[in-house]
Parts: sequence; structure tokens; C-alpha cells
Amino acid sequence: MKVCKFGGTSVADAQQLKKVASIIREDPSRKVIVVSAPGKRFDGDTKVTDLLIDLAEAALAGQDTVPALQKVVDRYAQIAADLGLDSEIMAIIAADLAGRLSFSKENPSLFFDQLKASGEDNSAKLVAAYLTAIGLKAEYINPKNAGLVVTEAPARVQALPVSNDNLSALRYKNSISVFPGFFGFTKDGELRTFDRGGSDITGSILAAAIGADLYENFTDVDCVFAANPRIVENPAEIELMTYREMRELSYAGFAVLHDEALMPAFKASVPVCIKNTNNPGAQGTMIVAERDYSKRPVTGISADSGFSTLYVSKYLMNREVGFGRKLLQILEDENVSYEHIPSGIDNLSVIIRSHQLTPEKEFRIVSRVKTELNADDVHLNSNFSMVVLVGEGMKYTTGLAARATEAISRTGANIEMINQGSSEVSLVFGVLQKDEQKILKELYNEFFAPSYAL
Repeated sequence: MKVCKFGGTSVADAQQLKKVASIIREDPSRKVIVVSAPGKRFDGDTKVTDLLIDLAEAALAGQDTVPALQKVVDRYAQIAADLGLDSEIMAIIAADLAGRLSFSKENPSLFFDQLKASGEDNSAKLVAAYLTAIGLKAEYINPKNAGLVVTEAPARVQALPVSNDNLSALRYKNSISVFPGFFGFTKDGELRTFDRGGSDITGSILAAAIGADLYENFTDVDCVFAANPRIVENPAEIELMTYREMRELSYAGFAVLHDEALMPAFKASVPVCIKNTNNPGAQGTMIVAERDYSKRPVTGISADSGFSTLYVSKYLMNREVGFGRKLLQILEDENVSYEHIPSGIDNLSVIIRSHQLTPEKEFRIVSRVKTELNADDVHLNSNFSMVVLVGEGMKYTTGLAARATEAISRTGANIEMINQGSSEVSLVFGVLQKDEQKILKELYNEFFAPSYAL
């Protein structure tokens, strides 16, 4: 049995949905289908999720919602008409949207979430209706009824263990289950959405719960590449990689798969395959627990921007018990998480995602570190990127870090920070954002040029 997730581009219009139906029809083991909201049909188009955000903002601002609502309805209506579906499905979708707009606005965040989630929810209803219309036995599955139970606010949205038992029942259905991605419900019935790329997470949760033989994540690329093809020309294709490698690359900017999506599949030992809806015959990229790393110790190179560095210096910091805990407590009080903490004996740097910061937060953090920790020097700098080398074989390869730093030096850029986790699966370089692309290209040439053994 396979779980298949189809992203926004795969369900963007009727032509794409016909491809999805063909993929499902050709393999009877594809029994659980997870769908995103309809994405962009062409460059410059607007995703349904963005249309729903506009609709939610208009409703919360007390504005006329008719124009924004009509844009959402029109997108679904166009797909339904092009698929030859009758008016029944559009009546269901229109009624659903009307009901969500009447939802209490007392908690704007909850109102926003339940309206955004309609993108995936109504997409699933439409896909189930189309599969049924072409003779496949398919059923829309409501996540609440199926038992996808998630954590209560304010905790991050994660599926609770009880979800596994609830969702395992889908394995025994005789029909194709069409499940909306992106959201679940708390024990009290409150709808909560996963983070960006949440449909990937839903697919992984379902694959683990039903004990799938394979989780196929269909997107708009043939495979995962060793580097961003928008930066590096014709990068190498990755045929096989481990969960840890994909997790590290996703964290550092690979947009193919959400970085949280692998954990449920990993824990349940469900292999994952990245495939292309537009070219389903392509081999794709398999993600498994272990691989032979002797042929190529470095699997991929990724980069992500939007980081800030909190630099803290204090003489004899290393002898002060509790200094790190107190520093992290200040960040926790500001609801700020950290990414890396490279340190020396008298100083340390805390790497933070810049989107978590505001000028007010920055001022409070710096002021508190100065006054409460008596730091000699404290300052925050922004516009950093993290460039990451990833590979299971890196820790067994002598001189790899030296080759990487030499490659970066050839670009004329400065390395602001170096960090390597205890697993040695990744090597992270903090650099100025303006140098990110040239560093990425040079590292790719160093480790993936034709002379580098495959």
C-alpha cells in the first residue's frame, strides 16, 4: 500500500488533475491520497491559499468579502467545469466557504487558520468527486472524523500519538481515501494548521499510521538535485539519500520537501520517493534509512538566507555556571528560537532566524544581556546566510572541511561562522548574504565537478 501526496502544482487545474487521476489509476496500491490546495497554473498566477488569505484579511477588516470570495469560488468552478463535473460539487464548496466566513472572528488566528485550511479541504472534495466520476471508488476523508489529533495552542502544531491508532483504520478501506493536507484538530475540536509545506507533513503522518510500503511525494521536479538548479546549471541528480541528509538539506533551503515531513516516516521506517506528476515515469529520488556513501560522501549543498547573529562576549564566560541557560532564557522570554551556537571560551554567537525579530525585540534582548549577564560586548547583526554541505560519508572523509574552506576562499568571501553537528552529517558555514550564491557555485564545482568520483 502506498500513500501519495500531490502538491499545489499537481492540482492547479483540470489538466493537472487528469494526470493525477492517471497516476492513481495505473497503480491500485495507491490507496491513500493527500492533496494540497490548487497552486499556480502559470507564472504570475495566484495560489488558492493566497486568495484565501486575501479573503480572510478582508473579512477581519470588516470589508466587503464578495469580490475576494468570488475569486476563490471561480478557481474551483473552472476546475470542476473543465473536468465535466456537475454542479453538486460546487454547491458543496460554496456552502463550505460561506460557513467558514460566518465563523467567529473573536480569535483572528483561529478564523484565519480555518479559512486557509479550506483550500486543501475543498481540493480533496473535488479530487474525490472527479475520481468517482471516472469510475474509481474514492472517498473524501474529513481529518476530524478520521482522528488526526494535534497539539493544543500555544504549542507548535504536531500530531499526537493517538492519531496513529485512529488513522490506521484507513488501511482497511476498500475505496481510495482522499485526505486534505495541512491541518488537523485538537481534542476539543479546534482546527490548527501545520507550518509551511504542511501537506507534506500530513502525508508522512498517514504513511506512518497505516504502515505504508512507500510514501510517494509528487511535485513538479523529476528528483532532488545536489544543488539549487536556479543557481547551479544542470546540477547532479540524487537517486538515493538518507532521511538525515534530506532533513539537513530541507532545513537549509531545499524546497522539495518540508523539513518536518520526514520524521513520522523515518520513525515508522517508511521509505519516501520524490516523483514528478508531469513525468511519473522518472525514477525520482528515494529517501531511506541507510545508503552506500563510499561513492560520494557529499550528497548535496544547500543555502538559506535570512539569519541574524547575536554576538555575546564576556571575560571568563566559560567559568560562569549557568551563563548559557540565562542567555537562552532571555530568548525564550521573547519567543525566539535559535539555530546554532558556535562558541569560544569568552564569547559565543547565537544564530537566529531574522523573521522572529523586531526592532523592539532586538533592543530588549541586547539590553537584558548587557544588564542581567554583565556582558562586555553584545550586538546583533543581520543579513547572513547559512551554506550547508550534507553527506553521510563526510565524517569518514579526510580533508573534506579543508577543501570546503579552500573553495570558499577562492570566492574572496569571508567565513563568519563554522558549525558541525555531533553526527557530522552536515557542515555549516555562516556567510554574508551577498556572497551566498557565488559560494554555493564554487562548493558545487569543488565536490560535484566531472572529475569528482560518483
